[in-house]
Amino acid sequence: MASNMSGILPLFKPVGMTSHDCVMKIRKLLNIKRVGHTGTLDPNVTGVLPICIGRATKLSEYMSDYAKTYVAEISIGNATTTEDASGEIVQSKEIESVISEAQIVDALQEMQGKITQVPPMYSAVKVEGKRLYEYAFEGKTIPRPSREVTIHEIKLLTPGEINRSNPTFTIQVNCSKGTYIRTLAVDIGKQLGYPAHMAKLQRIESGPFGLDDSYTFSDIESALENNRFMDILCSVEMAVSHFKKYVIPSSLEDKVMNGAVLPIFENMEKARYRLYNRDGELLAIYIPHPQKQGFIKPEKMIKVKGN
Repeated sequence: MASNMSGILPLFKPVGMTSHDCVMKIRKLLNIKRVGHTGTLDPNVTGVLPICIGRATKLSEYMSDYAKTYVAEISIGNATTTEDASGEIVQSKEIESVISEAQIVDALQEMQGKITQVPPMYSAVKVEGKRLYEYAFEGKTIPRPSREVTIHEIKLLTPGEINRSNPTFTIQVNCSKGTYIRTLAVDIGKQLGYPAHMAKLQRIESGPFGLDDSYTFSDIESALENNRFMDILCSVEMAVSHFKKYVIPSSLEDKVMNGAVLPIFENMEKARYRLYNRDGELLAIYIPHPQKQGFIKPEKMIKVKGN
């Protein structure tokens, strides 16, 4: 496989593998070192995990910021140490009466918009230089900083009531970076008056990539065997397709590749811009200059002079 290969591989992450495991397997399959993922998925979670290869790794930070969509099954009645089905039960309350569909929908609506979450102890968030799950494995529970996240849309996928014999329901959530669906499940349970946990989770969208765009490891191995891998690799530009595009005149190409500060082009009102040359090559990501009004500066160089 060519060492200069670049692009984005929309992977369907299987259950039982960490995001890092997926990166290591793809490195081995492609015999390429420059491979990275774009946002951690827990081992028991399946779904869309875009993988950056080669030059695309320079843009992975922008992909981590994508809004994401999940389908989650929530179980009412038991809270667990991990806030999902893998943990030990720490609180139980039997469902005393039927919880109507209207009650569930009302509880979901309470979660829509900007909300504050406290990350679960079994998470990769760092506090004082240490991952929270490391404290949790030591049997410690420590204060965690809250964070504001945005639930863009949340809806019920399984209409009907829930009761003692049917304590689960399924939701679809579109949310901002950093949202813990496990914690959302717990908070929805609180709205309903019960302990709860996330029973299952699948990520169905990450930015522009969805389940229909994603490939399993079997698909990837088959594509490699049949010399079709480039057919399933998306362009580097997909990573930043949500930024405004500008094609610069040839006279500015060297300046951009040297990282020069430039006057703002016409109608530049967004936070970030992708600058291309006349040949269609992505050169850099530019942002408004924080000190010089009316100018833009490079935030990320993609193609520099000489490469």
